[in-house]
Amino acid sequence: MDDATATALDNLAAKTGRPVVEWLGIARENIPLGHRAAVAQLKTEYGIGHGYANALMLVVRAEAAPVDDPVQAQYSGAKAGLRSLYDLLIERATSLGSDVEVAPKKATVSLRRAKQFALITPATRDRIDLGLNLPGIPGQGRLVATSGMCTHKVGLRSADELDGEVLGWLQEAYRRAG
Repeated sequence: MDDATATALDNLAAKTGRPVVEWLGIARENIPLGHRAAVAQLKTEYGIGHGYANALMLVVRAEAAPVDDPVQAQYSGAKAGLRSLYDLLIERATSLGSDVEVAPKKATVSLRRAKQFALITPATRDRIDLGLNLPGIPGQGRLVATSGMCTHKVGLRSADELDGEVLGWLQEAYRRAG
């Protein structure tokens, strides 16, 4: 957000007594209307001027704009705090062998060799789910049996949880995919 837009939004907050964060939340709710209709809605429903409504919609539309890097998109906004954990997972996975392929998709990142052995998904704002292909191994403790793209998953909230046990499961999934 440029300085002029930030100043306009600060002035809106001061004028109305509503914080900028609240105004941006209101504006986000109007994105589906399209820019012009959303600006008109904000002006009519909240009695704010055109400049304020337009500035709000420009900011929220920029936030919602597609990002060329799917990983950047996955770890932005509320999930930005998970990026360092994701980077550590990638570092550990690629250290398993030179044949590890990291394949980002819109909502996940697939880790492959001859076939997929793991799937990294920012599941919530404070948890990454590490999916693992470990057929024949029963779920136990943190290793939860699932169905779908992977046979198991492990929820990770911090680097401390990426311990020897989890790295052992990741290494076994890698070995089996070769």
